[in-house]
Amino acid sequence: MPEASIDSTGADDRTSSDTPGLGATAKAAVRSAATFLAIAVYVLIVAPPGLLLAMVFKWPGVLYDAGRLGVRLGILLAGIKCEVTGLERVPRDRALVFCANHQSNVDPPVLFASLHRRLHILFKAELLKLPLLGRVFLAGGFVPIQRENREKARASIAEAVRSIQAGNTFLIFPEGTRSRTRELLPFKKGGFVMAIEAGAPIVPVAIDGGRAAMRKGSRLIWPARVTVDIGEPIETSGLTLVDRDALIASARDLIVTMLAARQR
Repeated sequence: MPEASIDSTGADDRTSSDTPGLGATAKAAVRSAATFLAIAVYVLIVAPPGLLLAMVFKWPGVLYDAGRLGVRLGILLAGIKCEVTGLERVPRDRALVFCANHQSNVDPPVLFASLHRRLHILFKAELLKLPLLGRVFLAGGFVPIQRENREKARASIAEAVRSIQAGNTFLIFPEGTRSRTRELLPFKKGGFVMAIEAGAPIVPVAIDGGRAAMRKGSRLIWPARVTVDIGEPIETSGLTLVDRDALIASARDLIVTMLAARQR
């Protein structure tokens, strides 16, 4: 399905006709600051003992439980309401690779809280610079990837494949960065190579509304409704790297179709 079926204009969610006034902007700024402060305090209090338990007693589940609680706290404080459909399609007896579009910085926390109890993430290596959180990501089994370094990127993919084969479920954002419009960016291939080599199904996920909550380049979080639609899993068992492009096209088409259905 062509991308124009989502939004033929490619316009952002907020237009000049509905630009918020100074009062609404000030309110959003205060709410955003309170949310960021609350999460920072939560991380400072919870992360050190969580890391200690995870590393000493090999209890990474502590980090996941604490992380989900912190994420839900942030979502609540920010005024974001989430609607998730299609969870009944998700197999619970095997490792998966969730494949989602990317509109906003609110997408990862919303999906982390919505899709799976122990959702591992293939994430940009730059995020390792975040105090405490970088250590939490590694202790929780998240895999950093440096896309600009092909050799290191391949090593990260291989690490993720081993993790999936050990039973861990991953989330990938194949666009690689946030799209400024409803039109999806080209999908990068690494996450699909990972799924094929691990023999894990690709589960397409369409997330919408995140851009209304937080625009790219802005630190303000606005109350918004974010929807998460989960599609039918795409089996990769028996596929080889020759099938990679067809797998990418199938997943992308399903996400485009789900986003278009939301617009209708």
